[in-house]
Amino acid sequence: MKPDYWEGAKRALARRDPVLGEIMRRHPRVHLVARGEPFVTLARAIVGQQISVKAAQSVWNRVLEVAPGMTPAAVLAIRRPRLRACGLSDRKTEYIADLARHFAEGTVHPHRWPEMDDEAVIAELVAVRGVGRWTAEMFLIFNLLRPDVYPLGDLGLLNAVRRTYFRGRKVPVARIRRLGEQWAPWRSVATWYLWRSLDPVPVEY
Repeated sequence: MKPDYWEGAKRALARRDPVLGEIMRRHPRVHLVARGEPFVTLARAIVGQQISVKAAQSVWNRVLEVAPGMTPAAVLAIRRPRLRACGLSDRKTEYIADLARHFAEGTVHPHRWPEMDDEAVIAELVAVRGVGRWTAEMFLIFNLLRPDVYPLGDLGLLNAVRRTYFRGRKVPVARIRRLGEQWAPWRSVATWYLWRSLDPVPVEY
C-alpha cells in the first residue's frame, strides 16, 4: 500500500525542485511499499550490506530456503554452517543470529517502534550487532515508512545526487546534506526517487 503522505510529498517536492520533479515524472507508477515483518526487514538489510542488489537477492533467496517463514525461531534452529552456505559471510551469519536472539529474548521492542521518533528507533537498533545507522535508516524507510529519512551513508544516494546535481563531481557529503534541506520533511521520498534515477526497479528491504 502506498504511504498516505506520498502524493502530497511528490507535489511539494516538485514545486521546490524541478530536477527532482522530472525524475518523479519519469517513474509515475512506482512508489514505496512497506516490507513485512520487522525481523525480516532487518535481516534482509543485513544481507544487503556492502553487496549489490542482485547479489543480495540471490543470497536472500537461499536463506529463505533454509529458514521457512524467516522467523527468529527458524533462524535460531539453523546451524551456522547452513547459514554460511547460503552465501553469507561469517560476520553476517553472526549478525543475523544475534538479531534473531534479540527478537526471541525481547531485548528489542518492535511493538513500540511505530510510536517512537526516528532517532529513538535508531538508538535501539544500533545496539544490535551488525545493525549500524545505514541498516536502521533502511528500516525506517522500508518498514516504518518514515517520511523524512536522509541516509547519507548510502552510496547509491550519494552517487545519484552527485550525478544529478553536480555532474558527477565528488562533492563533500556536507554539501549533499545542505542540498537535502530543501526536501524536508519528505527526504525519504526524495531519496527513493533519486535511487530510481540509478535503477528504475525499486529495491526491497
